[in-house]
Amino acid sequence: MCRRALPRRVVSVPLILLAVALCSSPTWRSLAAATGQHFTMDGRQTLQAQDTTSEVSRVKDALKYFDANFFNDSKVKEMMKGAKEFNIPAFAVNRRLVASEDGGLHNPSVLVFSSSWGSNESPHNNRKFNYSPFSGTKRPSSEEDIAFMSVLELGELIRTKQITSCELTDIFLRRLKRYNHVLEAVISFTEDLAHSQARKADELLARGTYLGPLHGIPYGLKDIIAVPHYKTTWGSKTFKDQILDIEAWVYKRLKSAGAVLVAKLVSGSLAYDDIWFGGRTRNPWNIAEFSTGSSAGPAASTAAGMVPFAIGSETAGSITYPAARCGVTGLRPTFGTVGRSGVMSISESLDKLGPFCRSATDCALIIDAIRGKDPDDPSSRNVALEDPFQVDIQKLTVGYLEDAEMEVVHVLSSKGVNCVPFKLNYTVESVQAILNFTMDVDMLSHFDKWQRSGHDDEYEAQDQWPVELRRARLIPAADYLQAQRVRGKLIKEVHESFTVDAFIGNATDWERVCLGNLVGMPVIVVPTGFKSIEDPPKGGTRRRTTITTGIYAPPDHDHIALALAMAYQSATNHHKQQPPIDDLGPNDVVPIPGMNLLVQYFAMPFSSCYQTV
Repeated sequence: MCRRALPRRVVSVPLILLAVALCSSPTWRSLAAATGQHFTMDGRQTLQAQDTTSEVSRVKDALKYFDANFFNDSKVKEMMKGAKEFNIPAFAVNRRLVASEDGGLHNPSVLVFSSSWGSNESPHNNRKFNYSPFSGTKRPSSEEDIAFMSVLELGELIRTKQITSCELTDIFLRRLKRYNHVLEAVISFTEDLAHSQARKADELLARGTYLGPLHGIPYGLKDIIAVPHYKTTWGSKTFKDQILDIEAWVYKRLKSAGAVLVAKLVSGSLAYDDIWFGGRTRNPWNIAEFSTGSSAGPAASTAAGMVPFAIGSETAGSITYPAARCGVTGLRPTFGTVGRSGVMSISESLDKLGPFCRSATDCALIIDAIRGKDPDDPSSRNVALEDPFQVDIQKLTVGYLEDAEMEVVHVLSSKGVNCVPFKLNYTVESVQAILNFTMDVDMLSHFDKWQRSGHDDEYEAQDQWPVELRRARLIPAADYLQAQRVRGKLIKEVHESFTVDAFIGNATDWERVCLGNLVGMPVIVVPTGFKSIEDPPKGGTRRRTTITTGIYAPPDHDHIALALAMAYQSATNHHKQQPPIDDLGPNDVVPIPGMNLLVQYFAMPFSSCYQTV
């Protein structure tokens, strides 16, 4: 609005025109009131015409930000009329119907993406994997050794009644509380629920009912996954007190398998990177580093032996990056393998849930338990996975990229795998842009109310979602759909170029992360070694930088990647190493739980230039 009316004696036509340009919605009536002058009908029409011309000019100028400043004045006037009379009212109605709640928990899109390169379903898709139990497993004497046993080993201890689920649950709850003040990896302890589920598991076993390898096994969930009676904060201060009366589908699957939920683990704020409302999650192998990726809590907690396994999510790197940084085995499954109802949504055509584990064998057990068609998730399906424990790897041809860890190639070659040099060819140059267009527009549709309410101003990292979602407002629907058409072209080219059964390559190459998520292809991240950290503290340190690689397979062929990873890990022990969580360095002040002490860490800067979700 105008600041104040000027005295009549100094008003001139140029000032009136300036007022027309600067006031928000000038009319001939407001100008007459402001100037005290009487306008004839001709004068009124002139001002109205000038007002319309000015508005058309402003709209034309704004259209350049949509790469659409090619319309003449009459067409722009027509567009403005249509937008005011049709578009904007329809926008408001649609938002009222489906966007009154943030998070994308309800009303999924009918535009469903399928990553399958063949048939969507298979008649044998519900067959369980035929794993071999670790017969002869003995209970270690120390809790530390128990904490780093695999799921398969822990399951054998429970099955043979060498340990109870209640005992195991208490061990991991103690570890979570012991190390969380260092790693900042836990949002909520689900202690009461855990004890209840553990008691039930023990009672079932006492009656002769064994539910399988996850019976009585503690685990953690990324805190974008809803569990009734406990906070589901999405890592965000805006939602830090949110309790959703929803059982996420993946939680229901694990509960039916007998697993015991001990904690809701850190998600980066609104599933973006490792910064959340309570701090920033750290890497157990080097607490001077952050864990990267929004599945920060699941990766760090699994690596630190705080849980035997955890469920995280990936839209663009949040399984692969933290698995690589924290040195754990992580599986990003084929898109659609695991149902996502009850889970905060970023992008319905990109979001995936997957496990962080000690080993590829454990990943196979977990994915077997949680896969399947979720009736409330249109994108989920019964992916036609074969049994990874039955794959004959000597019949496979596996490519390796230039950035592959060659130890993996040599080990698999020694086991009879035909390993050949390989390059994935495609002509699409805008892979990263397609990923951002898809992810950001979808995210904005799920958090439209959040942005309109100004909550982006309180977001934990202002250079992340706030910037991206404001930019997403300027992506026209037509160009969003053009990006999806280019995505289809990319998928076709990758399909044609995928001439091997699987390939080995860097799991954190950003272009490949974007490509893999757009295509929906699975990858398993496996630890392959360690190297010295940069700028170690004086006096020496056991901290290490983890080295990892990825084993990629075509969509619906997760079993191939799992079988190859299991074969590699059967000949190596990188995945069995325990991080030096207690090695905080001689100059660090270690906070004591329950006391208000400042935490001083070596402030090594976050080295990744990519933010993952």
